[in-house]
Amino acid sequence: MVRHRSIPGGLARSVVASAAILAAAPAFAQDSPQTTLPPVTVEPPRQQRVTAPRAPQRSAARTTRAPRVRTTPPATAPVASDLARGPALTVLTVQQAIRDIQQTPGGVALVPAEAYKNSTVANTIKDILDYVPGVFAQPKWGDDTRLSIRGSGLSRNFHLRGVQLYMDGIPINTSDGYGDFQEIDPTAYKYVAVYKGANALQFGANALGGAINFVTPTGRDPFPNGVSADLGGFGFRRLQGNVGGANGPWDGFITASTQAAEGFRDHSFGQATRISGNVGYQFSPDFETRFYLNANEVRQRIPGSVTKTSALTSPEAAAPINVINDWQRNIDTVRIANKSTIRLDNTIIDFGAFGVDRHLMHPIFQWLDYRFKDYGGFAKVTDERMIGGFRNRFVAGFNILNGTIDARQFANIGGFKGAPTSSLLQSPENYSAYAENSFYVVPNVALIAGTQYLFAVRDQRVNFSTNGDVNGRSTFSLWSPKVGAIWDVDPTWQVFGNISRSAEVPSFGESVAPNFFNPTFPNIPFFLIKPQIATTYEIGTRGRRPDFTWELAGYRANIRDELQCQYSSFGNCNVTNLDRTIHQGIEAGVGAAVFRNVFVAASAPDKIWLNLAYTFNDFRFDNDRTFGNNQLPGAPRHYLRAELLYKHPTGFYAGPNLEWVPESYYVDSANTLKTEPYALLGFKAGVDNGGTFSFYLEARNLTNKTYIASASVIDRANPASPLFEPGTGRAIYVGAKARW
Repeated sequence: MVRHRSIPGGLARSVVASAAILAAAPAFAQDSPQTTLPPVTVEPPRQQRVTAPRAPQRSAARTTRAPRVRTTPPATAPVASDLARGPALTVLTVQQAIRDIQQTPGGVALVPAEAYKNSTVANTIKDILDYVPGVFAQPKWGDDTRLSIRGSGLSRNFHLRGVQLYMDGIPINTSDGYGDFQEIDPTAYKYVAVYKGANALQFGANALGGAINFVTPTGRDPFPNGVSADLGGFGFRRLQGNVGGANGPWDGFITASTQAAEGFRDHSFGQATRISGNVGYQFSPDFETRFYLNANEVRQRIPGSVTKTSALTSPEAAAPINVINDWQRNIDTVRIANKSTIRLDNTIIDFGAFGVDRHLMHPIFQWLDYRFKDYGGFAKVTDERMIGGFRNRFVAGFNILNGTIDARQFANIGGFKGAPTSSLLQSPENYSAYAENSFYVVPNVALIAGTQYLFAVRDQRVNFSTNGDVNGRSTFSLWSPKVGAIWDVDPTWQVFGNISRSAEVPSFGESVAPNFFNPTFPNIPFFLIKPQIATTYEIGTRGRRPDFTWELAGYRANIRDELQCQYSSFGNCNVTNLDRTIHQGIEAGVGAAVFRNVFVAASAPDKIWLNLAYTFNDFRFDNDRTFGNNQLPGAPRHYLRAELLYKHPTGFYAGPNLEWVPESYYVDSANTLKTEPYALLGFKAGVDNGGTFSFYLEARNLTNKTYIASASVIDRANPASPLFEPGTGRAIYVGAKARW
């Protein structure tokens, strides 16, 4: 029986309150037009109204000095386009963020909210990243998603590893490295930046998959006020509202949403209430500080993994043990932070601090009651100047992410806490420092060199345990160098390449005791988990023309000691280090107007627009003693996402879309058991002209295809192995949004 619980009152009331006061807030103009080359992003289905941003007004009662007039001679002047900030110093606009990540000689992408928020249900991280090549994101149930970038975290059958998540630069992942998606609210962000692999150096690039940063608007952004409602398949419903504005040196923004869904599968009911907000103050045109608040309350049933036969013949059925013991994942989170920015003649300094309190209530094979308290700080210096007549860009900084985990486990008796089984105090620490310099040997070619140093600690103290947990402490000291180059062939076209290293430290949840630590037998491999080290070679190109955008990258990562699940029981892994593995692939993205002037021949004609993202994955063992050159399990070899939209200049759009996995992939290292290939057809239509109102209708899995969306991995599988997550059936969603 599915056990429903009402939406929690405290956060839900805040959503209603936010929506009620929207009419009182002022409107602001939109970002200025794009003038420089961006990384490839999916063109949104609307024609964005573009006006110049309005400068923040100062109160008549407050006197401030005028902005400095920089009179530095051209030989030493900074490149204004790259140091430009505003209207908020602490938060980049979409175009400023594009210019910023454009300095990266590798795979990056920026997804503006308009590319997904107004034309899809925007319910999971998959909706955000669907058209970013190299990213494989498949929802399992509720918000939980199997996310992998360039084969990261393939062995993680639960939670997330291998990709670092940030909200406004503040870590979402815990201090020992694991992450969840329940705190992600796709309705809350103005853009999402994806840094693949060691291209995430500025965040502490210690993960093969890189980093994803979710950025919320400020009160100085255009259209800070809005309200939206969404309804759809399997009982999905959501109400969202946001309000913001600026008054003199002050600005503020808050967004809140509450949603619930019955779920496609049995025992998959979930509900969530989320709030994000910030308040900024400008001491002067060159000094701003901003305070952030984020809170989440999530309650989610877990249907669990099942056998391949069950997934393909009874996709709605939950795993019996999940129903009997009422498996759940419930999270309460409060995150506070401050970020300040100082702008000097040639330099921008960003610095801040944060604290996170997270409570995980997680009845599974045992009843997990974990309290995470994470805290840290960061500082970054960006310097742009001419040196000896050559342009030079220098970036350096440090990050601190520490915490404590009060990890308590109890017997799970029908979804209720039973007798205690363990009590652990875990103390992870992470200190990273980085520096990168870009020297333009000619005006359009930059040579780039950088490095990052990470010192990490994993310390565990056992208060009580019947699970075999032991005391232990491990330390890691890791360097990650990087060299690369960027060639701006013309203002709309870049070619890039790099050789970089990433280093990934294991989390406490990588294994069951006692193999994480080496307190007694440091020379026995079973008792020693080493960091995962990857050296990646990458080359590619990206560009944007009026009717054609593209991204094409090829990479090869040679990995030592890849963290891999070699045994699974009730979702837990005994993780070991593989000897050597190879991850290589091709990432291709295209956006093109295949037809113009179909019915409208004008300066702004109608178009038939193709969006396409293709990923080729070749992940394999490298002469392994046990598995030879077998394929690594857990990711499809080919993955294609495409849509063909008719787009009218009035903002109307309509067209089909396709998700295609043409070849099954293995779920075990022995390569004995596979998933099944699938193709999903969808359709969406709506109106979004960049104005006040937008509307969408989206149909997913029109043929009601039964398929396997994601799978856990194991060393050796058999037909009875419960490793498969069935995908959802046919569903229709509708939504309407207003903004001003």
